[in-house]
Amino acid sequence: MNFKDQHITLLGLGRSSVAAARLLLREGAIPFVSDSGDAKGREDYAMQLEALGVEYELGKHSPNHFEDADALILSPGVPASAPIVETFRKTGKPIMAELELASRFAKAPIYAITGTNGKTTSTELLAVMLRACGKKVTLSGNNNTALSEAVRNTPDTDIYVVEVSSYQLECVDTFRPAIACILNLSPDHLGRHGTMKNYGATKARLMMNQRGGDHALLNADDEQVSQLSVPEAAHTHYFSCTRKLDQGIWSDGDDLYHGDTKLVSIQDNPLPGQHNLENVVATLAMVYAGGHDLDQAISGLKTFPGVAHRIEQVALQAGITWYNDSKSTNIDSLRVALESFTKPIILIAGGQGKGTSYESLQPLIHEKVKHCICIGEDGPKLTQAFSGHVPCTLASTMQEAVQLAHTQATPGDIVLLSPGCASFDWYNNFEERGNDFKTQVQTLLSTSHCEAHPS
Repeated sequence: MNFKDQHITLLGLGRSSVAAARLLLREGAIPFVSDSGDAKGREDYAMQLEALGVEYELGKHSPNHFEDADALILSPGVPASAPIVETFRKTGKPIMAELELASRFAKAPIYAITGTNGKTTSTELLAVMLRACGKKVTLSGNNNTALSEAVRNTPDTDIYVVEVSSYQLECVDTFRPAIACILNLSPDHLGRHGTMKNYGATKARLMMNQRGGDHALLNADDEQVSQLSVPEAAHTHYFSCTRKLDQGIWSDGDDLYHGDTKLVSIQDNPLPGQHNLENVVATLAMVYAGGHDLDQAISGLKTFPGVAHRIEQVALQAGITWYNDSKSTNIDSLRVALESFTKPIILIAGGQGKGTSYESLQPLIHEKVKHCICIGEDGPKLTQAFSGHVPCTLASTMQEAVQLAHTQATPGDIVLLSPGCASFDWYNNFEERGNDFKTQVQTLLSTSHCEAHPS
């Protein structure tokens, strides 16, 4: 599609729509942003549009801006099934995700990663590894710079490493990563996708346009992922952290193998937990598929500090270690966090639930947790689910939760914020929740001797 002089309506005001508007302006298009919400929380984005001279509207969707549009571009937060989108679809004009728009202008290969958990850690780790291999890498996507901004600002990069969410994949048409990786699938976003089958099918759209010379990497340890359909022409690779693969990348926890051939040692992996081993093996498998040097990639791994809000060590005090895992927004990520530790855990969990039962976590809570402090809307539900297995206390604020945790913890314990729920009952996002936790911890410990870790 030639965008010059085309009227393009962008649905949803946010980071990705502002980035897409900038890209469209460069291409000579006439963008307009429409959002049915109010200005709260969007003031900065509105100011950016004003500085660009891009018109926008809030609190409504004026019909003329859709009737006269030559194409519709969706922000990730806008479902493809939204009524305004369905109405526009009847016109037969193009509807695309911001990811789709941006990919059409990418002049370098795209290495894309999706999955329910581990996407951000894996993409940031992959970027570090590829840079250690001497490549100029631009990190973008779901939790970083929008891909539209990346392709506009860094056209001379060697590789775009892109974190991709299921929301972004709903309206892709030609998006084609040179290397695509699906880490795992567990119940999440079912309010939007309906069923796990639909959710998995949406994730599989990451690979649907791959052809000869492209590589698709699937987690052999995840039954749903390993059965996803890959185009016949693409090279399909599998990776595993639990068993030997005759054809594929696997690890025994110490070394990385391809079939019977040892490729490299990962004994110096600095990231704790089985879930992070999965992230390491997946990213090294992508490095291998791309023909890059694994030893150089491992040197990058050794320097990787981890990612904020993902089992992030916050402080030490008198043998008590505090961790911020605010990115834990579903029960699967909570399970992963609990499995990462062998020491007794004082757990802070709860928030806005996603309608899933917490009963499946009961055995792990009984095994790993010393005391559970329950917060947010689902605090009472967690208390009901876990109180027969571990002492539970309700807290009405993060400050109270941190104070209670401090009271319950003894030397050798772990204090872990891993909510297993969305943050929107108390906060705007999981980052705000994690930052509040860190602030409360640092405030509490500031009057006593501790070793604090920089945020």
